[in-house]
Amino acid sequence: MPYITSAERFGIEKGRQQGLQQGEVALLQRQLSRRFGPLPDAVRDRLTSASIDQLETWAIRVLDAESLNEVFDQRE
Repeated sequence: MPYITSAERFGIEKGRQQGLQQGEVALLQRQLSRRFGPLPDAVRDRLTSASIDQLETWAIRVLDAESLNEVFDQRE
């Protein structure tokens, strides 16, 4: 088994997190588009800059929301 340095481990973890975030963004974009129609650029930008935790919160909200505003409403 090859030796992996701490820098390599950090890079691997960072890449894993980025991949997870990109996958969640793609899934949420599909869900939102299917439910509410074409997404404004501002919504797409917001999704791509969101944390994984925020994406997961929005993914749960999309199940009950009646509008895009309800999904992204800051009241929690």
